[in-house]
Amino acid sequence: MSTQWVLKTFEALTPFELYAILQLRNEVFVVEQNCVFQDADDKDQASWHLMGMQGDRLVAYTRLVPPGVSYNEPSIGRVVTAPKVRGTGIGKELMQQSINECYRLFGEQPIKIGAQYYLKQFYGSLGFEQVSEIYLEDGIEHIYMVKQ
Repeated sequence: MSTQWVLKTFEALTPFELYAILQLRNEVFVVEQNCVFQDADDKDQASWHLMGMQGDRLVAYTRLVPPGVSYNEPSIGRVVTAPKVRGTGIGKELMQQSINECYRLFGEQPIKIGAQYYLKQFYGSLGFEQVSEIYLEDGIEHIYMVKQ
């Protein structure tokens, strides 16, 4: 099934879209990764939300954060794919769409991410380079990475 990419501001999200986003983020980040953390961090309101839809189901999502909210640079965060679509290449497609939208929204400038360390090679394949030592966030090893 093909994926339709939808980009919206927080204010433009329907209640159903917002619910689907929060449900997918909780399914993966809280339940699957067994990580208790505060997902609602007051950055959603300032961000753009990229949704990968297959029919009426949200299967992939990122939050595009403007410069000055998380870092000096724009950022891609809350990168998540539904378990049932993993291994299909949708994660790479999600990130490529996210990078393109960041450039379109914020201009072609470096993009900074806080990546789970085990995904270093994946993000590296998209042009991101490690710029920090490993740090713990919510008990999970992370690194900062930047795409120049």
